[in-house]
Amino acid sequence: MSMRGIVATLAAAAVSLVLAGCGSAPTDAASTPPAPAPSATAAPTPVADVPIAAATPEPVRQPVPPVRVAVAAIGVDIPVVPVGVEEGGFMEIPDDPAVGGWYRFGADPSSPDGNTVISAHVDFPGYPIGPFSRLRDLPAGEQVEVTDDAGTVHRYVIESVTYYPKAELPVNNLFARSGTDSLVLITCGGPFDQATGRYADNVVAVATPVE
Repeated sequence: MSMRGIVATLAAAAVSLVLAGCGSAPTDAASTPPAPAPSATAAPTPVADVPIAAATPEPVRQPVPPVRVAVAAIGVDIPVVPVGVEEGGFMEIPDDPAVGGWYRFGADPSSPDGNTVISAHVDFPGYPIGPFSRLRDLPAGEQVEVTDDAGTVHRYVIESVTYYPKAELPVNNLFARSGTDSLVLITCGGPFDQATGRYADNVVAVATPVE
């Protein structure tokens, strides 16, 4: 189940980007992030998309990447790796659904501003169903822990879990680089269309930092 094919254009950016994050179609990484672009090609195997925000220049501060995300309430405890963007303008996501991808062109947990975005496949050929498939069962008020590369544990509390039809995903808000410091966890969900190989929705969990 791969995240492909949602459109979201940011007025302030010259490039677009789409998150490929839950499916059975592999993705190819690219180093430069483009802005969300629509995909008209249906994959023969399960595919589903999530759009993401446009890229910005490398930040002045040195980022501290997240390396693990854990949500005890639903049994999630997986490693996280930095990801970029593939050639088609889709966010690169690790094939293994038990590994999350951190959008490295956005904020990290220690950033003073901006949302930290982590996504993972729900499933992928040759792998079991992934832990992020349980995001839909995550109630508000539960705690999420993100460990960064320096060993610091950042704690968040779930504020909401929302199903968005792919064309309606609020990309600008979820991938905001200012005015917010939430943790955003994204995967795919909703009905699966065998004809198109796509899931109808994206499941988005938003959590706020625990001071």
